[in-house]
Amino acid sequence: MKRSVLLIPLIGLMISGCNSTPTGASQKGTAAATAQEIRVYSVKAKGYVMTNKVIKSDEEWKKQLTPEEYRITRKQGTEPAFSGATWNNHEEGIYRCVCCGNDLFSSEHKYESGTGWPSFWQPIAPENVRERPDNSLFTKRTEVLCSRCDAHLGHVFTDGPKPTGLRYCMNSGAMKFSKE
Repeated sequence: MKRSVLLIPLIGLMISGCNSTPTGASQKGTAAATAQEIRVYSVKAKGYVMTNKVIKSDEEWKKQLTPEEYRITRKQGTEPAFSGATWNNHEEGIYRCVCCGNDLFSSEHKYESGTGWPSFWQPIAPENVRERPDNSLFTKRTEVLCSRCDAHLGHVFTDGPKPTGLRYCMNSGAMKFSKE
């Protein structure tokens, strides 16, 4: 009987911990719509700030983004090499998420990779992007996403320059460039 008594509180804890809505799912009209705060680096604030995760339905994203931006950021698409607006950009500034405005990369960390996509050797701050395994297209890669809204940005590879040895190969269509 003691086991049954101990299981009841554990089951209650498990159930109460499972009521969150998955990232990207619509939360309209649910109690789970409470904002999740995350820590990111802000160029404007010149330091770390707390901000809310951006969670929208597919319909909301479709209204906000162009069809190409939606395809790239929300459906893990890519643009053809040497075609994006910023692959050959040499101006100084900040690359921000096209979906939520999160600061992603600085022109200080951009370099010519020869791939036809904007390439960076590091993000503006590790907290501003997140990575996850991508085993699509019969290969193992690491996908890079915006930490604030989970927009697909591109992929990171280990063939970049020093000091990191990384190549963040991003889609121009996932970012907006702001001249500094």
